[in-house]
Amino acid sequence: MNSKQAPIEEAILEKGIDLHQLPVHVAIIMDGNGRWAKQRLLNRINGHEKGAETVRSIVTTSRELGIPTLTLYAFSTENWQRSTLEVSALMSLLKKFLESEKPVMMENGIRLNAIGQLERLPHDVRNVLYQTIAATRNNPGMVLNLALSYGGRAEIVRMTRILAEKAAAGSLDPQSITEETVSAHLYTHNLPDPDLLIRTSGEMRISNFLLWQIAYSELHITRTLWPDFSRDEYLDILKDYQQRDRRFGNA
Repeated sequence: MNSKQAPIEEAILEKGIDLHQLPVHVAIIMDGNGRWAKQRLLNRINGHEKGAETVRSIVTTSRELGIPTLTLYAFSTENWQRSTLEVSALMSLLKKFLESEKPVMMENGIRLNAIGQLERLPHDVRNVLYQTIAATRNNPGMVLNLALSYGGRAEIVRMTRILAEKAAAGSLDPQSITEETVSAHLYTHNLPDPDLLIRTSGEMRISNFLLWQIAYSELHITRTLWPDFSRDEYLDILKDYQQRDRRFGNA
C-alpha cells in the first residue's frame, strides 16, 4: 500500500462506508491503459505496466475491506487481435504478476480463480497460472477471479453446447432447463453474480463481459483511466453503491 495513504480504517471512517453493506462481488472492466500512455507520449506497454500497479492497489483494498469476490477483466477474446508485440508484452506482464503476487496471496488468504479460454494462453503463462491457483485453493479469504482470454458470448456458446450434448445423450431433459441450470454451466458456476460492475475510462459499453451474470448488477462508469484509478475513488464508488436502492426488477 502507498505509504502516503491513510490507514484503511481511517479512510473507511472518513467516507462513512458501512462494512456490513459492501457488495459481495465486485467486477471491474479495467480500461484506459493505452490512452493513459498516449497522453504521456509513452508506448502502450508502459500503460499496461502502470495498470498492473493499480491492480495491486485495488486487490489490496478489496481484501482489507473484506469484499468476498473481485473479478478483473484482464484479457478478452478480442484482445488476441492486437499486435503480436502487445499481446506478448501482456502475457509477460501476466506471468510476472502471478509470480510476484503469489506470496502476497498466500499471506493474505487470497484464492486465485480464472475464467475464460485458458487453453489459448501461452504454455508458460498457463503453467504459472495453474500453479498459483493450486497453491491458493485452500485460502479462506477473498476470491480474486481473473477473466483471461474471456468473452461473454463465447461463454454462453460453450454453455449451450454442454447442455445440448447432455440433452442429446439423454442425461438432460430440455424442458427441465432453468436459469439455475444455465448458471451452473457457466465459467462462474462457483461464484455469486456481481453486485457492482465498475468500468474505467468513461466508455459506455459492456464489452462482452459477464453478459449473463450482470443482469441485475449496479453499474458505475468513471472517466478515470485505469492507471489513475485510486483507492480513494474506489471507496467513493462503494459509498455510492451503498446509497442505491436495488429492486431486482420489483416495483
